[in-house]
Amino acid sequence: MADLTTHIGSLELKNPVMTASGTFGYGLEFADLVELDQIGGIIVKGTTLEPRQGNPYPRMAETAQGMLNCVGLQNKGVDYFCEHIYPEVRKIHTAVLVNVSGNSPETYAACAARIAELEDIPAIELNISCPNVRQGGMAFGVTCEGAASVVKAVRAAYPKTLIVKLSPNVTSIADIARAVEAEGADAVSLINTLMGMAIDAEKRRPILSIGTGGLSGPAVKPVALRMVWQVFDAVKIPIVGLGGIMNATDAVEFLLAGASAIEIGTANFIDPAVTVKVVRGIEEYLDRHGFRSASELIGLAHQS
Repeated sequence: MADLTTHIGSLELKNPVMTASGTFGYGLEFADLVELDQIGGIIVKGTTLEPRQGNPYPRMAETAQGMLNCVGLQNKGVDYFCEHIYPEVRKIHTAVLVNVSGNSPETYAACAARIAELEDIPAIELNISCPNVRQGGMAFGVTCEGAASVVKAVRAAYPKTLIVKLSPNVTSIADIARAVEAEGADAVSLINTLMGMAIDAEKRRPILSIGTGGLSGPAVKPVALRMVWQVFDAVKIPIVGLGGIMNATDAVEFLLAGASAIEIGTANFIDPAVTVKVVRGIEEYLDRHGFRSASELIGLAHQS
């Protein structure tokens, strides 16, 4: 059987399949539905320095080949996570990562510093798609300067593996990737959701409470795959690919495009056991084609 071991910086995963933040809770909620220790990594829901209430309802809507959400990072804050959630998730026998968010470089760094104190959390994923309150709500991740400012602050406060999650709502994602690499990111993950909206024709109003939201699901896969392909040629650090991955074939495509690991998001709402099925599917693919390890697939499409 092929070796599925995957490395993201100094972080070692038993296989390249992780769960995307915001789609798998804290992992504990899925314990009766899937064998958590069979997943390469679990990225828990977005965590901020202070508690956040999130946006008003409705904040989710189905679309053709996808879904929209504007949950707004609802969570009870990093102190609550450290005191109440961490003692439970540390018992899961796989890598557990925390998705960190903020509204200024200082709040990002302070939240990351608290997570750094937790022995059994080996890495964080930095969500730079959050609004920068100093720039009228513009997301940090849509400019090289904004992205770099957050990564620089967090890198100074956080010594473990730092994965930076990139926004696709940019002119050149390769430029953003290079900017965060220069400030010390150990890896990048992409893509976060695409901005979209849905309108109720009968009510003649937007369906989501704040009008727009993040689009995820199969509809975004071609865009995500293209961006992973571009970033692979732009940086030397590992890439975690996500966006519309629904099965093992999708996952293999992302590895071939240049991802070292992948995340599954929206598919978890359809099939809570999809992650383990994808792990098995990747293993079967490797065996069928005579590959000895998953790492042999990384970026292989660039060589053809």
